[in-house]
Amino acid sequence: MAKRYELSDSEWERISDFFPVSKTGRPPKWDNRTMFNAILWLARSGSAWEDIPSRYPPHQSVYSRFCKWRDDGTLETVFHILNADADLENLSMDSTYIKAHPQSAGAKKGL
Repeated sequence: MAKRYELSDSEWERISDFFPVSKTGRPPKWDNRTMFNAILWLARSGSAWEDIPSRYPPHQSVYSRFCKWRDDGTLETVFHILNADADLENLSMDSTYIKAHPQSAGAKKGL
């Protein structure tokens, strides 16, 4: 059972092949799925790195892996793969997402 903010098994299977596998050196202590779930928890909760729950690796390890994946393009690749077949059926926008500029509501310019 996946916890809140974590990927289900089927979701992880869709993207797991895009994460690099260590071929040399000491094997990583934490697997890619755990690290990615920690990154998702941060992104979805809006918390600081230091506030990662104890079920995840230390925040320094998560940040290090995040930077590695950011720099080598892994996160961008995963984004593009998921974006290519995005389900836009439930997409909606309203005024809570789109804010008008103050001048459009009659505010004085140059204040």
